[in-house]
Amino acid sequence: MKIIIPMAGRGSRLRPHTLTIPKPLLPIAGKPMVQRLVEDLAASCNSEIDEIAFIIGDFGEAAEKQLMAIADSLGAKGSIYYQDQPLGTAHAILCAKESLTGPCIIAFSDTLFKANFTINHDVDGMVWVQKVEDPSAFGVVKVNENNVITDFVEKSPVFVSDLAIVGIYFIKDGDNLRNELQYLIDNDIKDKGEYQLTSALESMKSKGLIIKPGNIEEWLDCGNKDAVVFTNKRMLQLKSEEKLVADNVSLENSVVIPPCYIGENVKLYNSVVGPYVSIGNNSKVENSVIINSIIQSESKVKNANLEDSMIGNFVEYSGKKSDISIGDYSKYTV
Repeated sequence: MKIIIPMAGRGSRLRPHTLTIPKPLLPIAGKPMVQRLVEDLAASCNSEIDEIAFIIGDFGEAAEKQLMAIADSLGAKGSIYYQDQPLGTAHAILCAKESLTGPCIIAFSDTLFKANFTINHDVDGMVWVQKVEDPSAFGVVKVNENNVITDFVEKSPVFVSDLAIVGIYFIKDGDNLRNELQYLIDNDIKDKGEYQLTSALESMKSKGLIIKPGNIEEWLDCGNKDAVVFTNKRMLQLKSEEKLVADNVSLENSVVIPPCYIGENVKLYNSVVGPYVSIGNNSKVENSVIINSIIQSESKVKNANLEDSMIGNFVEYSGKKSDISIGDYSKYTV
């Protein structure tokens, strides 16, 4: 089994945090978002993961090494491909055409999930969905009485279905999908101005392939600061079996209220931290109360009262204002 991860988007809605770090590498409960995604997929998949292919933009050498290390940690070969233009989901996936062989899971890295990703190898493909109140902003599927997908529709202004496509797919024959994607590009077949994966799936379905939906229990968005903070909270709740507090955390007259992730060499002085807080390696918190927030690595927070906040790497912050969003390498005193 191969996992294909298209992740070349710029993450504009999460600025300033994505100015220095690609969105999929932002930490959620102590691990990069994309690492949590592939770990959950690998744990749920009943097949060995042979390769993880990452389709990226110009992320830089350090980010590429981090992605290769994520693949290696799962015992899989890591591959890097580049998407230079945002031409749609079909174009993004086809950038990894050398890896589109055999059974594949395709997973877009914008969101995290609570789900049992059980693969049905008796069908030609699966598309994971969740019911939503307003499907107009999503691609959706329609199913028949046998729970087989009959239609794929991209962001319809009129109601078609409330089964929104969440961005996780299983394709039994990656070679077949590659050919369908290439046909879209070669014949300039676009939907909503872009080359869409759903167009390829619609073609495969029209040729008699059986594609069924899979169900998502909980869809965790990471589109903006508030959504990332909430997703961090849910991951801390869901991953309570993980070791979340490093052994070498220094606590002086401080309390940690679980669940929290506290990284290596973190120092807490005269502070109350938690619940639902993640603090990255080598950060320091002094004379502060921190609730439901993310503080990344190498940062210093002093005399603060933070809630629902997100602070980047190498930040120095002092002040009582809560609900803040501060990017990397910043200094703030309020």
